[in-house]
Amino acid sequence: MIKDSELIINPNGTVYHLDLKPEDIADTIITVGDQYRVERITSFFDEVIFETQKREFKTQTGYYKGKKLTVISTGIGIDNIDIVINELDALVNIDLETRTEKKEHHKLNIIRIGTSGGIQPGVGVDKFVMGKAGVGFDGLLHYYEHSGVVNEKATKALIEHLDICSKKPEPYIVDCDPELAALFENDEQVISGYTGTNLGFYGPQGRQLRIPLKDADFIDQLVDFRHEDQRITNLEMETSAIYSLSKILGHGALSMNAIVANRADGEFSEDPKAAVKSLIEFTLDKLVQL
Repeated sequence: MIKDSELIINPNGTVYHLDLKPEDIADTIITVGDQYRVERITSFFDEVIFETQKREFKTQTGYYKGKKLTVISTGIGIDNIDIVINELDALVNIDLETRTEKKEHHKLNIIRIGTSGGIQPGVGVDKFVMGKAGVGFDGLLHYYEHSGVVNEKATKALIEHLDICSKKPEPYIVDCDPELAALFENDEQVISGYTGTNLGFYGPQGRQLRIPLKDADFIDQLVDFRHEDQRITNLEMETSAIYSLSKILGHGALSMNAIVANRADGEFSEDPKAAVKSLIEFTLDKLVQL
């Protein structure tokens, strides 16, 4: 039995942070960082049958072209992803009344719709990038037993390639779910590449305002990295945590990002909201096929 202090259940029977019961969610879940993006997605739904919000975690469940979907906002960063993925898994794989793990595993499909910055020439603004793998510079995975989760060959190549401060978390690479990727990767609108996940927006992503950076050429090192036919195409703040925790827990995960800035060219989208809207419609139509 899982102790009360480890899995906190609210008086109304919901999981602590997300304020959700098992019947409130679908098997296919879309995550977004911005709570206001939840309704931008569900505005395309035929109907919304459930909604709740606690802190930055806003959830709506409904139907799009007959497909039941849940959309949940995570807020920004891997610390929030740790909460969201663990509590979503608890909803379907732990009996909340007995606090025991269910005998039969229940798989969720978790798809991130987000924004990101491209770091490679050609990964231009307003394009769609599918994270073939998540490249973690965040350290979250190292807090869990994770045998068989990491792409060891790619991770070894990245560690050997980088020359960065040894006090930073050891990078890791985790592949996306191949079945989810198959829905997207052969579409001409999609660029496939490795999506880097950083601890923050400024220094961790190589942006310098008034504080000097520890590894000033970090982004250049990422741009130069190649493993087989893959390169690091973009940077954001959630994907590697979604991929790693989902894989440990037996769920499918994929990250789709609209590129709103290109670091190589110094460009920013003239209409980032339109780019996200296009990605939302594109992704929803793909998910109907699941």
